[in-house]
Amino acid sequence: MTTPSRDELIAAFPLLKDLIALRETAWFNPACTPLAEGLPYVGLNENDVRDAEARLARFAPYIAEVFPQTRATHGIIESDVVPVPAMQHALAQRYGAPLPGALWLKKDSHLPISGSIKARGGIYEVLAHAEKLALEAGLLSVEDNYSKLASAAFRQFFSQYRIAVGSTGNLGLSIGIMSAKLGFKVSVHMSADARQWKKDKLREHGVEVVEYEQDYSVAVEQGRKAAQSDPRCFFIDDENSRTLFLGYAVAGERLKQQFAAKGINVDADHPLLVYLPCGVGGGPGGVAFGLKLAFGDNVHCFFAEPTHSPCMLLGVHTGLHDAVSVQELGIDNVTAADGLAVGRASGFVGRAMERLIDGYVTVADETLFSLLRLLHEEERITLEPSALAGMPGPWRLTSDYLSRFTPAQLNHATHLVWATGGGMVPQAEQEKYLLAGR
Repeated sequence: MTTPSRDELIAAFPLLKDLIALRETAWFNPACTPLAEGLPYVGLNENDVRDAEARLARFAPYIAEVFPQTRATHGIIESDVVPVPAMQHALAQRYGAPLPGALWLKKDSHLPISGSIKARGGIYEVLAHAEKLALEAGLLSVEDNYSKLASAAFRQFFSQYRIAVGSTGNLGLSIGIMSAKLGFKVSVHMSADARQWKKDKLREHGVEVVEYEQDYSVAVEQGRKAAQSDPRCFFIDDENSRTLFLGYAVAGERLKQQFAAKGINVDADHPLLVYLPCGVGGGPGGVAFGLKLAFGDNVHCFFAEPTHSPCMLLGVHTGLHDAVSVQELGIDNVTAADGLAVGRASGFVGRAMERLIDGYVTVADETLFSLLRLLHEEERITLEPSALAGMPGPWRLTSDYLSRFTPAQLNHATHLVWATGGGMVPQAEQEKYLLAGR
């Protein structure tokens, strides 16, 4: 299929004019369907997610052994979900409109080991690959206590193999730290927008960092090429990996349990609206899939992207998915939200989830910085800029979209902003972010 020209795209999809002008934009998906209709297009199901959860449970003794910060949770990598009433009040003043319902924050920003949502999918895929190698070699059985993987013998075994990944930063941190801990030789191919402190931290863990002057897509492509030349090198493909996707999807049932423990109901009368920062799409796509399996049609998911990198909105809105990039529209893909600096969306995630995502919003860098500072002032929570992408979401819902809910439903709604990174940002870097927020 020949991709239409820029002028043809703009003529067919007038919304693109707002994207090109870098205006903060909202689009609500008319093709969104109930879960039962959308699920077959994903190609994965509840059994796949349960299998991922079981694998993480098998690895929990190992995780607790080698990462002491996870011992309180017995090796399960999970984050808190917290109310942010002061932020809700401040945002109501900022946007001149009160928010019916309650605003909550999911702190994947503070997940242990790598301090971002990528500690879900990235670490899970490394563990899945390590298990496969060890099982095939006859060194491990699923009945074993996986803490044995912490031995020198297993590190020696894994040192025969390589792992490679392309990343803007956080995925590289998760995969690099986990792979190096197991004993793999690991290379992280990092795009120009990756933060220096993330590169430094990887090198401290013995990870090879390969730097590029181009964006995320080039880093991924070069990482893929390097892996193809080595039969013992496993390339983790953020654009197309179902394993990564399933690692993220485990979050859905865990959130359901957290809400139950806090007495938060999610049903037809108490809808859940979730706002997920989106880069290439694997993290938010996997989480949204898990949420849909956990809460059914009572959860409504929205992706949030920088105005300079609206690749998923572009791909889904035009139906072209990974056949079009923001650069082809003349959008530069340069944003302070480094984790979201992606010009071409995952075709797998776009096609799999396009019927299950309610809407898409774009957010300017200036908004990200000002909200970062506001959250710090109101709640004493510090994030990185990309993690704030979902925060304006509740106030970006149009009256047309909200009309599908009754006033009573909105009054009993839970709005959940998914904070995706920032827990490991160095203090000096945080001060720069806060200064920019002024």
